[in-house]
Amino acid sequence: MVKVIASSLRKGNVVDKDGKLYVILFAENIHPGKGTPVTQLDMRRIADGVKVSERYRTTEQVERAYVEEREHTFLYSDAEGFHFMNPETYDQVAVPESVVGDMAPYLSEGMAVQVSQHNGIAISLVLPQRATFEVVETEPVTKGQTASSSYKPALLSNGVRTAVPPHISAGTRVVVMTADGAYVERAKD
Repeated sequence: MVKVIASSLRKGNVVDKDGKLYVILFAENIHPGKGTPVTQLDMRRIADGVKVSERYRTTEQVERAYVEEREHTFLYSDAEGFHFMNPETYDQVAVPESVVGDMAPYLSEGMAVQVSQHNGIAISLVLPQRATFEVVETEPVTKGQTASSSYKPALLSNGVRTAVPPHISAGTRVVVMTADGAYVERAKD
């Protein structure tokens, strides 16, 4: 554990408070005209997902937990969770569904992701910004519809619904943002 001043903490940092680990969701330094400057932190307890809001004086010491971030390759998912492999050491780690959350549909076999671990336990992961999936089902093209004005609903091979331009048909591979499933472009492969 490393002690740091509260004002240096940022989103994504992991802190140790009363022996429990918290990941910071939002950090803001507040400098009122009168009084002591403070740092407002919105955090989520890693153990059970409870959200907490804390306020520290900006010069107050907070224990920052050491988190190891490494690139891993997604292998498969089963009842135990989502399995990833370190490509350098071939060590495998099982990440529980509670950590993966709403990112699960965007995971595809062989995808490289950043897995953050604390004492050998996976606490968070970061997916690449974009992923490629096939359009399974979409509405047919309506004649006279302009290409730029409107998007039509489509179902991707990962089960996510998104909006695509009218010229995209079923069977076309498209690139989407992993953050929200928004259409980016037609896949180049």
